Amino acid sequence: MSAQGTLPLQITVNGKPRTTQVEPRTSLLTFLREECGLTGSKRGCEEGECGACVVMMDGRLVNACLIFAVEAAGGSVTTVEGLGEAQHLAPVQQAFIESGASQCGFCIPGMLLAAHALLQHDTHPDEGAIRRAISGNLCRCTGYDRIVKGIRLAAELQRGHA
Repeated sequence: MSAQGTLPLQITVNGKPRTTQVEPRTSLLTFLREECGLTGSKRGCEEGECGACVVMMDGRLVNACLIFAVEAAGGSVTTVEGLGEAQHLAPVQQAFIESGASQCGFCIPGMLLAAHALLQHDTHPDEGAIRRAISGNLCRCTGYDRIVKGIRLAAELQRGHA
């Protein structure tokens, strides 16, 4: 630890390497939002219950509010901003738009990442698999029907059938 009370952090965020210093107790969520300017992941319950802060760390979903930034050192983090770009959306982003799944938008970054993670491993998910995949993400707008529809459409888009 340096004299200033910070630790070195080397991390890849959305495919871009970063080297910086962070305080030991800085959450991954705070680092991503305040140091990287990536505000897609939301500060919700801060207890790992709502899924608003979900990111992918080394290929697995994590609640960024529960992880210290230094725990991701040497690894790779993907946020919702890393899924696609405005001119070239990821299939899951395009499908959420087309199906009207975005609704208020608060839970959507976590839902998009959960859907993306699911579709990396299951290209033909049934409704049960989809609902299990998003079960760690709370939506306060609806009963999840548009989100499930969006994930089904994303699977079709990824397979090239839509």
